[in-house]
Amino acid sequence: MSATAAVEMPEISETGLTVKEVSQRIESGQSNAVKTSTSRSVKDIVRANVFTLFNGIIFVAMVMVLVTGSWRDAVFGFVIIINTGIGIFTELKAKRTLDKLSILVASDFLVRRDGEDVEVPHNEIVLGDLLWIRSGEQVPADGQIIQTWGLELDESMLTGESRTVRHKVGEQIYSGATAVSGMALVKVNAVGSHSYAATLTAQAKVYKKTVSDLNKGINTILKFMTFLVVPLCILLILSQIHTVGGWDAALSTGEWRQAVVSAVAGVVGMIPEGLVLLTSLNFAVAAMRLARHNTLVQELESVETLARVDALNLDKTGTITDGGIAFNQLIMLGSRWRELPAQPTEGGSFETLTEQAATQALYDCCNEEQPNGTGQAVLAGLKAQGYEPGQVESRVPFSSARKWSAVVKPILPPAGGDSRSESEGGRTEITPSHLAMTAPASGGETWYMGAPEVIISALDGDYSDVLQQVNDYANDGNRVLLVARSTTSLADTDNPQIDPQAKPVALVLCSEKIREDAEQTLAWFREQGVRCRVISGDNPVTVGAIARKVRLTGEHEPRFMDARELPEDVNELARVLENVDVLGRVLPNQKKAIVQALHTQNHVVAMTGDGVNDALAIKEADLGIAMGNAAPATKAVAQVVLVDSKFSHLPDVVARGRQVMANMERVASLFLVKTVYSALISLGVVLTQIPYPYLPRHITYIGALTIGMPAFILALAPNTRRYIPGFLKRVVTFALPGGIATALSVLLTAWFLPGIMGWDVTKNVDLSALRATSAIILFLMGVFVLARVAQPLNSWRGILVAAFAAAGVIGAFIPFNANFFALILPTGTTLVATLIALGGSALIFVICLWLAPLVGKVSGKLLRQHGFNI
Repeated sequence: MSATAAVEMPEISETGLTVKEVSQRIESGQSNAVKTSTSRSVKDIVRANVFTLFNGIIFVAMVMVLVTGSWRDAVFGFVIIINTGIGIFTELKAKRTLDKLSILVASDFLVRRDGEDVEVPHNEIVLGDLLWIRSGEQVPADGQIIQTWGLELDESMLTGESRTVRHKVGEQIYSGATAVSGMALVKVNAVGSHSYAATLTAQAKVYKKTVSDLNKGINTILKFMTFLVVPLCILLILSQIHTVGGWDAALSTGEWRQAVVSAVAGVVGMIPEGLVLLTSLNFAVAAMRLARHNTLVQELESVETLARVDALNLDKTGTITDGGIAFNQLIMLGSRWRELPAQPTEGGSFETLTEQAATQALYDCCNEEQPNGTGQAVLAGLKAQGYEPGQVESRVPFSSARKWSAVVKPILPPAGGDSRSESEGGRTEITPSHLAMTAPASGGETWYMGAPEVIISALDGDYSDVLQQVNDYANDGNRVLLVARSTTSLADTDNPQIDPQAKPVALVLCSEKIREDAEQTLAWFREQGVRCRVISGDNPVTVGAIARKVRLTGEHEPRFMDARELPEDVNELARVLENVDVLGRVLPNQKKAIVQALHTQNHVVAMTGDGVNDALAIKEADLGIAMGNAAPATKAVAQVVLVDSKFSHLPDVVARGRQVMANMERVASLFLVKTVYSALISLGVVLTQIPYPYLPRHITYIGALTIGMPAFILALAPNTRRYIPGFLKRVVTFALPGGIATALSVLLTAWFLPGIMGWDVTKNVDLSALRATSAIILFLMGVFVLARVAQPLNSWRGILVAAFAAAGVIGAFIPFNANFFALILPTGTTLVATLIALGGSALIFVICLWLAPLVGKVSGKLLRQHGFNI
């Protein structure tokens, strides 16, 4: 629990719970502790890395080999254990990094205890607490309203309805709702798992799998292998038993051991054991790298989504601008204010009185319990001019859905005597302090402050000249608000409406500070082919002026539009959006609709924001990005949080996602080649009933040098290639030629070399020679495939291929290594035969690569002729 909160809260008589009462409730389990996390638990990480289908198959295969006594051929099992350990360690390290960073963006809540307001974490709220709900906060626990200061809640996450609801004293509110304006004091009556919407809050924050192109592709590969491995394993065992003379001979002579080892060699090769490991490891490392740049990834798989983004919706405030707003001036609207029925002081100036009254009303409209950024800027500017809070009978707090606020003030009686002050030129003025102290008269007047277009659209009469002034100021990049006045009191503050008879009085000019990095960041997105749109609740002309300053559309003039003119039909909206760069006066539910419309055009949409009004759209987007200073509800539903709120981090975020996708395509291609040739070799062995042409230890050695270790390096290497759809198709297209060439080379060697050399493969010596030759061919083909995957080779990638090729050759000359992995160097006529086989294998590899595109074109043409769309 933190020290007394520094914010000024209303004076209330309730003291709340005592420290002792809080401790008792926590001990009895009556706290708001809900199991939520931005990353997986340690238990989940271990289970996900250890208890996989393929790890199970590998474990069984390892046990089978160990039973035969050939422990050297079981070394593949220990490699899997090491790889799994690396995966667990990396994910745990990523978890610690992300959990530490998530603390920086975690939100505390204000509660009343022992007569003081203190901030506590979400989990330390207890049953019976007096909880302050403030604008921008997501309600953390169910409760009953004790006092309210115009609290309005967005309950769309509970009810599905996007409209805001204004609650009264005594009404029940539920966790999961979001305060959009005003504030209230609430007595908590349900916490933790007992709260109405605890599960909704948990779902918004919990680690979850993001189904995507990469995941779908890898899952398809794994499903295919699941159906392939088990039957082939059984067939391999039967075929290898047959090669040693059948079951009777195998059991009586002990040859069954060799049959089991041979069958396992085929099974181990078919399993892309490192593919899943490297996928999760790549996500975890990317998340850690982003964390170093103060970017919190709340869902690891969302890193991949970053690469696919082609439509980026930007919220102006807090993204392009830094959120800093300055009050510039209040401008009276020509002669229109003279129509207002107000009473000047005796001998005083009517104009001065009305301007001061308008300024005071502006102050009072902004002087809410939790004013937004514009309200805070206006208050700061007017306080510097000597203004103080005036008398307010009732108020309607500002809402992003309404886009206006209002106060009901007492009508000023004629002032005289001491109420006047002498100003320069002999004019008598009403001072701000007098306005603050005047007693209310019968009835009241209503002052409105908000978006000019919204207020004017609700008024009777023609105010096109006022809108023209608004546009002129907005064209210069000003944020413009309108102050209007009605001589009647606001009738219904629960369902407030603007009085059509109200009159515009003044314009309020504010300005925003543009982020220094905004122009450079937007230029990067343009170069990368990402379409950026600015979606804001402000005047479209103002937003358009800012978009022009930051060169949103480069040399072209940004096209802007008022969101109130947008069609409601999603498909029509999608067509309109193609020709719009800037949208102003956008309502929260429209932001969500815009994301949905872009989805209909198959765009991958990212949405940035910091306000409560952005939460719905961020949740709807493929990738939600929240600023670190965003409202708690917004951060809760975002996949990525820019902790220090720097827009300039976004290019690095997208680049990291592209690195993951491009590198995982390389890695998947490498692993799938091994799967293809292992499956084809196994099938050839089963059909022709020959001994398996190499041992499990051979595939362990060769796989480590041509697939495992290079894949680890390639997976984490820099890569800025743009995302291209069709991950699985490209991986399969790449893997098939290399896999087929490798399988043909090994099988042709196994079929014909023994006859040429006069080997009897039923004898261990000759079978060992054949397997040694096959292993050499397998290694050469592995190097060819690695070189193809690692292209271009005119950089460190070429050195990488050469280094692993050299390591494989040197390893064969080291006695211990050669003995352990059964690496036999050919000599004499065997050397000549091996070299001829290697030359033939290289030729087969080239022919397969040459034929692959031709076969692809012919097969594609045939499929299209038969009505298949590929």
